[in-house]
Amino acid sequence: MITRQGGEAPHYCEGLARVQLGEGFFRPESRPARDLTVLLARLLARRGPLRLLDLMAGCGIRSLRCALEAGISTLWANDADPDRLPLLEANLAAVPAGVERRCTALTAQRLLAGCLERQQRFELVDLDAFGCPSALVPLALDAVALDGVLVLASSDGRSPTGHDRQAAVRRLGASARAHPASWELALRLQLGVVAREAWAQGRGMTPLVSFSEGRTFRTAVQLRRSPAAGEERMLGLLAHCHGCGDQQVQPLLQLRGWAPCRCSGASDSRSTPPSLAISGPLWIGPLQDRATLEALLVEASQPPGAGVCPASLRLLQRLAADPGATARCWPLALIARQLGGGPPPLQALIEGLRRQGHSAWSSGVMDGQLRSDAPWPQILETAADLQTARAAK
Repeated sequence: MITRQGGEAPHYCEGLARVQLGEGFFRPESRPARDLTVLLARLLARRGPLRLLDLMAGCGIRSLRCALEAGISTLWANDADPDRLPLLEANLAAVPAGVERRCTALTAQRLLAGCLERQQRFELVDLDAFGCPSALVPLALDAVALDGVLVLASSDGRSPTGHDRQAAVRRLGASARAHPASWELALRLQLGVVAREAWAQGRGMTPLVSFSEGRTFRTAVQLRRSPAAGEERMLGLLAHCHGCGDQQVQPLLQLRGWAPCRCSGASDSRSTPPSLAISGPLWIGPLQDRATLEALLVEASQPPGAGVCPASLRLLQRLAADPGATARCWPLALIARQLGGGPPPLQALIEGLRRQGHSAWSSGVMDGQLRSDAPWPQILETAADLQTARAAK
């Protein structure tokens, strides 16, 4: 909300924070992401003193909200643009006196390298990057304290969604092919980068929250002292057939030949089945931690502050209902194209697959998508039965 008092410049109000935006980039629509950081900071602050590093702070609204609403003990707000530093300092003058505060205008690389040299770490590191942040991930992980959290955002929408395959290889060290669940593909590729770097440092990681609105891909991961048992099985490959719509997942530790898809059984033996579009390595494990999301929902209803916005509550509820435990997702529109006719009701399809003993959810990442471990022919058969039953009414 924009406010103006007397002849002063307009201010933007969010939560307990009131800041001037200046001339830099700012999106009010990104409030759910800022709400998430504040709620995570509240959870972490309950464990003990919380040090926050905001690497790309912009006008400082995220940092100020954490200082006012989350009870942090130390704040380091940084933005690489030196012209923004006076605005950042002015906005953060409202930080409570008991919070140790620092404002800088350094490149993220230089700041993180200094932290590594001093062995300085933070319980919460927020890296809200322009473009792909992969080059900063190793240093950012080094700055996260044991059991701390890295909040990572990427605005690179082309390379991780299969629209720039060469750039995906350069930036992510992975293949990214066009996929019907493109937002989720981008999130899983991003988590794959974090997992590989964490393991290279001898640490483990747990995805807490993963979401996107289509232009920015956001993940929050908790760093642990060492990988959990079997954690390496969460890195793998995802294959999609653009002909029949089938999807297959394999962990890197158990790579083998891909099973024939429905195209391979086509009656016309002269036709060549479409080749599988394979993406990865990427994270094939859960995208969300349900216990964390339930705790965030509790925090969202508690003071201090004016609470989170309705869009943030809806997001948290949607993510809490879908752990993202399998990487196989299909839009209902794709199922309808395979069958002909209109799409089946999503909830009825989910319930039908669960009655058959399979896992199934409505995707929390993209609307109108089914997530399931059921074989693709069985998904289509169940959807066809629903279509027939609906037509008979």
